[in-house]
Amino acid sequence: MRLSGFFTALLMAVTVVLSQNSLAEVARDLPEKQAAFGLYDSQRSDLRKKLESFRKKYARVHLGPRPFYLVNEMDESPLKDKLKRCENRRFTSSKFSIGHRGAPMQFPEHTKESYEAAARMGAGIVECDVTFTKDEALVCRHSQCDLHTTTNILETPLAQQCTVPPEFDAQGKLVNAADIKCCTSNITVAEFKTLEGKMDAANTNATSIAEYMNATPNWRTDVYAARGTLLTHAESIELLDALGVDFTPELKAPQVEMPYQGDFSQEAYAQKMLDEYKQAGIHSKRVWPQSFNYEDIVYWINHDPRFGRQAVYLDGTYNLDVTLAEMETWVADGVKVIAPPMWVLLDVNANGEIVPSQYALNAKEAGLKIITWTLERSGLLKDNGGWYYQTVNGDTGNTDVIDNEGDVFEVLDVLAQEVGIIGMFSDWPATTTYYANCMRLR
Repeated sequence: MRLSGFFTALLMAVTVVLSQNSLAEVARDLPEKQAAFGLYDSQRSDLRKKLESFRKKYARVHLGPRPFYLVNEMDESPLKDKLKRCENRRFTSSKFSIGHRGAPMQFPEHTKESYEAAARMGAGIVECDVTFTKDEALVCRHSQCDLHTTTNILETPLAQQCTVPPEFDAQGKLVNAADIKCCTSNITVAEFKTLEGKMDAANTNATSIAEYMNATPNWRTDVYAARGTLLTHAESIELLDALGVDFTPELKAPQVEMPYQGDFSQEAYAQKMLDEYKQAGIHSKRVWPQSFNYEDIVYWINHDPRFGRQAVYLDGTYNLDVTLAEMETWVADGVKVIAPPMWVLLDVNANGEIVPSQYALNAKEAGLKIITWTLERSGLLKDNGGWYYQTVNGDTGNTDVIDNEGDVFEVLDVLAQEVGIIGMFSDWPATTTYYANCMRLR
């Protein structure tokens, strides 16, 4: 009796998971197993893809101690009890858990090492912020002009090609630390690839390059920042596909006049980003293209609808008063997914409880799916939590309900269960992966 390709792949994949065999071992034995199950040669490619996808999806992830620490720090509550009961479970990847620039709490953002760390911590989707070089190659950087804070460019000869290079007085003292500006558009992709990633930081009062670069916040670390490997956008696609995760590229706003060099228009830039997924054979269902520029979103919806149906409008207005009527105009334009910062989605009621904001309620009524950002990007929550928590930490006049590190899970629970977000960007995806697994969010 012949088994269908699906059930054969499923049976073999379960065998892989249970035995912890490597894919190489399975691939070696594949012809023999196919013969035993009566598979036709034409089914081999499909079987390999199913097997690889299953293996990656259900591979064990490694969360490290942080999520467990955060649960222990929570005030006593039914939520804490539920999260505690998940401590000994097997954790797997979840698309609810999105690696924001990889895992930049401890790894240099948008580097190979940061992306790998995010995938190992169970991020089911990882972000590459996309910009372009002098020769119009797409690369992964949060901003077109952040090389001076995120790479070692200032200690290389390429520093002299920067938009605003470092300047020194007669005694060799750095005199323009606050003005230095280095952009990907200052250099070619070949030159870009010679650089190394570092933790995003700069001391704008520095009087030397070493002092300028040595500015990592004390709640982050340089332990893993010895040498970050920079990636082109195409290289990020290859890496993330090999890691078994999906993609959320953000088209960053150019900081050069467009059309760049007379012929590289905004539309060409937006299309080129999607084309690199097509060239890599990536299905549109695995890609969530993002932009703060509403025109980019509408372009994708109208000109490349297969990718446009998952286009994410990053609402950067930071306006709590966006009306239902305005959101309905977004829906009428074809927008299906929005992503405001998490504080926009939260409020505190008269009882001192974290609840969905009116913005969140409007988005749900309009039928919009919601992703939000960014967990684990602030300093210690006992010290207020900063910008990302402003509607729940007293900064906007509401009651301050944030006072310990465990409150990160209280916030995440409201976002997931009451606001109904479908994904959470995090600078340390292990925290979100832990929650997603405990709440069975895939």
